Amino acid sequence: MPLVRKPANHSPGAKPDASEVLQLLASSSTDERWAAARAAADVVGGISAIAAALPTEHDSRVREAMFTSLARHATAESMDALIGLLRSDSANLRTGALDTLRILAGAAPGLLPRLLSDADADVRILSCELARSLPSAEATHLLCVLLAAEQEINVCAAAVDVLAEVGSSDALATLNECARRFGESPFIAFAIEIVIHRITSQSTPARA
Repeated sequence: MPLVRKPANHSPGAKPDASEVLQLLASSSTDERWAAARAAADVVGGISAIAAALPTEHDSRVREAMFTSLARHATAESMDALIGLLRSDSANLRTGALDTLRILAGAAPGLLPRLLSDADADVRILSCELARSLPSAEATHLLCVLLAAEQEINVCAAAVDVLAEVGSSDALATLNECARRFGESPFIAFAIEIVIHRITSQSTPARA
């Protein structure tokens, strides 16, 4: 019987059959895969099954259901699966994983520091975007910690870009130090100059 239908004697509180759910993640039916994706996070082995199925899933509605299930069960396993997808060659998977991690970032305090210290520079670049949805003070602190130790100029550029939107005056010293460190790069120096000007102009009281 397809997963999208419930037998007449199915009790409202009963959990879906695990083996059926996991099997239907590979069904040829889009509707069955969608329903299985919604149910998979509630069965043993479901998170790892979703993570394994996502790279080969081509239907956007099913992928969305898979990402929703990973977000709904904000466990270490689901976060590990999402972080792994940030390393994918597929732009759709990277975007889906990043959007899902953005939902989880506020509820998992250790998530963003972990991502910003990842060994993969591309992951650190993508993770800077997650700071945009955080309060200014928290985002500024996390991005300044990154900038203070970061040696990859493209990662610094991503952090500076986010600070241009959410940074506070607490970032000024770190930004100036970063500009000195990459003094040979006109691009990063100019970007930092713009951010510093924006921050200082906003924090300076207007004259009467």
